[in-house]
Amino acid sequence: MAIKHNNQIQKNHFRKDWQKRVRVHFDQPGRCSPPVDKLRPVVRCPTVKYNRRVRAGRGFTLAELKEAGIPKKLAPTVGISVDHRRTNYSKESLVANVARLKDYKARLILFPARAAVKAALADGNREGLATRVGATFPITNPSLEEAVTEVKRDSLPKGEEAAYRRLRDSRAEARHRGKREARAKAKAEEEANAKK
Repeated sequence: MAIKHNNQIQKNHFRKDWQKRVRVHFDQPGRCSPPVDKLRPVVRCPTVKYNRRVRAGRGFTLAELKEAGIPKKLAPTVGISVDHRRTNYSKESLVANVARLKDYKARLILFPARAAVKAALADGNREGLATRVGATFPITNPSLEEAVTEVKRDSLPKGEEAAYRRLRDSRAEARHRGKREARAKAKAEEEANAKK
């Protein structure tokens, strides 16, 4: 039946036990093998609010690769991410990332080319073709509590321990100085009048 004029829309029943026939794939993440990510540099977060934290960057700079002795064209082929746009503004980050690259390079196992693998399998020689579990290089942020526990509170001088309190007291002193001076002056005048 065709719909004509300004009548009520027909109630078509499209939801007939769709739960029985629908197929979902919520198990996809669990079924897939864990991804092997590339090695990434340690960089500081931008802005004043977050620059106390470090995180994984987009890629190593060309200067870092040069210091570590890794050619820039070889790096992507052995699982090292490269970012030619990034620059090193501090010596500390350069040294930290070069050490990270050297550590990775020391643990790196290069497999022979595909032709060599086929030849070795044809000869029955399987030595050197064992699979390798990728070594992880996590990036961790030390928490504030850990930093405080490293330097024992007993060893800190009292002035350093109560620095925040002293700052607050000095601000309050500056804010209320006029009122306190006026109050002290009025009290001194009252005492002088009482003695007379």
